[in-house]
Amino acid sequence: MGLNIVLTDCNGEFIERIDDPKNILHKLLPPADGASDSLLSKIDWYGDTYFNHLQIGRFLKEWDRLEQRAEASEEKALIVGVRRLAVRCQNDRALLRFIGD
Repeated sequence: MGLNIVLTDCNGEFIERIDDPKNILHKLLPPADGASDSLLSKIDWYGDTYFNHLQIGRFLKEWDRLEQRAEASEEKALIVGVRRLAVRCQNDRALLRFIGD
């Protein structure tokens, strides 16, 4: 089971969701690393990770680099979908949540 990526408002109400049932992000995202400065390396595969509108600018810069590594159409579609949620997070002051197993 892969990550579920959910956009919620400030009250935790669901706005939109993208699922990764084939675990595509696991091979594209950097490995979890507490010592790294990378935001993407902080995504917890087994717990929940939240990004707010203040973090999304940096998140999107790292996501751009991740997008360049995507090759298959399925990978690209997932990356574009998560980017769309991240942009909404930034514009709507929402929360982008990665939900692990």
